[in-house]
Amino acid sequence: MVKSRVSRGMLLTNNLPQLQNLVKRDPVAYKEEFLVQYNHYQSLLRLQTVAPVAGASTQKDNKSTELFADLINFVSQTAQCYPVETKELPAQLSALLLGTGGIMAVKGDLRETAVKNLIMLRNKDVIDSIQLLQTLLPLLPHAGKELRSTIRKTILTDLKVSNQKSKNHRLNRVVQGLLFNIIEAGMGAEVVGNKGKGKGKEVGGEAIWAVMMVRELWRKGVWTDAKTVSIAALAAFHPNTKVQSAAIHFFLGSETDDGKEDDTTDEEDAFREARRNIKGMEHRGGVNKKTGKRRREMITANKNANRKRKQKEAAVGNNANFPALELLHDPQTFGEKMYDNLNRHDKQYSLEHKVLIMQLLSRVMGVHKLCVLGFYTYVIKYLTYHQLQVTLILVSLAQSVHDLTPPDVLTPVIRKIAQEFVHPGVGAEVIAAGINAIREVCRRQPWCMEEDLLGDLIEYKKSKDKGVATASGGLLQLFREVNPGMLKRRDRGKAAAMGLVNGQVAAYGRTQEGADGIEGLELLEEHWAQQRKEANGGLSDDEGGDIDEEDEGGWDNWDVESDTGSESSGWNDVISDDEDLVISDSEDEDGKPKTKKKLGRKAQAAADAAMDAEDDVEMADNDDDDAKSVVSVATTATSEAKKMSLLAQQKILTPADFALLNELRLKAAREAAEQGGGTAAKRKLAQLEAAKRSSSNDEQSRFLTEDEILGARKRTKQNYEERMESIRKGREGREKFGSAKGRKTGTPSSTTNREKKRNKPLMMAVHSNSVVQKKKASLRDKQIRLRAAIDKQKKMKH
Repeated sequence: MVKSRVSRGMLLTNNLPQLQNLVKRDPVAYKEEFLVQYNHYQSLLRLQTVAPVAGASTQKDNKSTELFADLINFVSQTAQCYPVETKELPAQLSALLLGTGGIMAVKGDLRETAVKNLIMLRNKDVIDSIQLLQTLLPLLPHAGKELRSTIRKTILTDLKVSNQKSKNHRLNRVVQGLLFNIIEAGMGAEVVGNKGKGKGKEVGGEAIWAVMMVRELWRKGVWTDAKTVSIAALAAFHPNTKVQSAAIHFFLGSETDDGKEDDTTDEEDAFREARRNIKGMEHRGGVNKKTGKRRREMITANKNANRKRKQKEAAVGNNANFPALELLHDPQTFGEKMYDNLNRHDKQYSLEHKVLIMQLLSRVMGVHKLCVLGFYTYVIKYLTYHQLQVTLILVSLAQSVHDLTPPDVLTPVIRKIAQEFVHPGVGAEVIAAGINAIREVCRRQPWCMEEDLLGDLIEYKKSKDKGVATASGGLLQLFREVNPGMLKRRDRGKAAAMGLVNGQVAAYGRTQEGADGIEGLELLEEHWAQQRKEANGGLSDDEGGDIDEEDEGGWDNWDVESDTGSESSGWNDVISDDEDLVISDSEDEDGKPKTKKKLGRKAQAAADAAMDAEDDVEMADNDDDDAKSVVSVATTATSEAKKMSLLAQQKILTPADFALLNELRLKAAREAAEQGGGTAAKRKLAQLEAAKRSSSNDEQSRFLTEDEILGARKRTKQNYEERMESIRKGREGREKFGSAKGRKTGTPSSTTNREKKRNKPLMMAVHSNSVVQKKKASLRDKQIRLRAAIDKQKKMKH
């Protein structure tokens, strides 16, 4: 019995998977066998303090490495069966990975084994997320490609699951602190720059993985607080340009750094691999014989790669990360430090990197209305038409301007753009881009324009080039709306001239007055009145009747339709039903008012104005001129009060009502434009359509694109795919291309000779010349004819 037990123990010592299975089934019975293996594991662990097992090179040491890895797997798999004996196991695995506690850090396959077993202990709840992430995050910059992918996926999944039901603030604070420390550790290094390649080696590159983690967690919606933004804001001033670029792309809303990072996500690697395959196919196509099959394969590969690229761009978008820009702490200091970094290292940074910084700085200035005046002096030297990426520089310049920017700072910039871009010595596209850039700057700050320069730019509306004429016309139309006094009398137009009589342009720094009422509310009222009339069988409701509350469903999913990005501070106190505002002309005997109406604040103000105006009419009977003016004021106030008293008093509009109102306004504007409403109606229709396209994000209209600066251009030459697509669209709805000969049509027609030949009687066909010649043909002629037929069939198949 003792001999069989000893032999079983020897067998189990050499077969760890079998012992692992037995231990999980009966931990109490196999505790001694487990302790034997655990002691062996600790012995090999203590050897790490002297000479690491993973660094061995001999065959004997390689066997020790494999045995140590097997023991780590065995102890980790059975740790939950003996929690008291293995309580130090997680700390030991962490020390093996990080090289703490006097233990040498392991590398290679042994490191991967330790990471996987540590992740397994977290999945079994032996350790918590904080213990796991405190080990994996410092390991991330030093791991290999495959192990790094595993670590990143584990960290993202763990944080996402931990914050799924509710925010795990304790875990988030710990991880954010670790990422902050990783970035802050390299802030004191010297800036090398990326303008001259090979002049120096940048340090602190491990911080890029912290920025990538922040960007991925923000994109997945796990972290959306201000502390996350502060981590990326700190990385935007990191000495390492790669870290800096990744942080800037976080705020710009783009996913990748234009493919310039050495290590990127799996999707980026797959896209780059697809592009490499296409390059290889193009090379083989140039060397080998060109066939139709290879050409079709090339077209298919290009289509797939372009589709993946477009899907990636659509998912990520090229728009700014608006919530992150809004959550910036002290944006004025952030903008000043960003400009100081740009100006100080101007000779060290490459042009691409400087343009990135300009884009971020301009968007922060535009969103928060900052005044970083040195930026406009700095950007002047880049405003030349032969400058690389000058379109993006012009976009950044226009985005940085707002209504609080001092005009005297922008005037030299406008003058420089006009001198460099708008003159006869450059091409038409350059002139159009310059005028469009000036227009976008003046749209945000009209007072920066000089009257003489404006007159010269408007003269380009007579240009023969479409892009130049369109750009000049847009500038003219802008000043007709914002400041027609700067235009010559012949350029003002009828509407602008009438605007000068009725009012004057607001001075610099003066904010616009708030909207009074809801534009187009009468359209919604007429729409509902028409619906009630149809429901009542053609009977119209009385004017001022109550609005039915039958559309309670308009509040369904109201929080989804509203702007989810803004956070509400809670419910606001309003007047309750018991405290309705009562308006009464007289009272009955009981002292109760005869009529009661719920009025809004604006409607009540309009009603009071109307009542005051009527009193003025009664007091001004003796003076006819004064009476006429007061009557006009009273009529206007009464009509405004009547207009607002129909819907604004009796109904709270739901998000669905506002959506219907926008559709009605768009429909009315379209009808007015079709019925000859003139340029004003067309302009209003264009504004409503643009507002509808950008309704998903109102802030999106603040930022420009390169197409808006370049303006209308001639159609470029189509590539092969575009030509084929236009051909396919042209073939839709028409008969198949080809000869109509021999086709059976609806009208009777004569038959062809081939059809007559098919219907010829057999006895007549036997004596025909073609059949007789075939019978008399020699064997050689038959062979030639047969080979020709075979060749023809082969060509038809291909």
